[in-house]
Amino acid sequence: MVEQQLETAAENVKRAIKTKLIERGISQTKLAKLIHEGVQQTNRAISGDTTPKSKTIRKKIYLILGME
Repeated sequence: MVEQQLETAAENVKRAIKTKLIERGISQTKLAKLIHEGVQQTNRAISGDTTPKSKTIRKKIYLILGME
């Protein structure tokens, strides 16, 4: 039950970020450059990784995309 909720939340975050990227015409690669992070780490953060580094990256993404 908890794992399913975690997966659902991660999918919702991923969908929201990808929607904003499409609206703004920004690729994940360009986003990684804008926030000064690696492409793979940025992709992990978008996909819902829960490490502290990914949480920090998501905060940068939210700021760049105006999501907070």
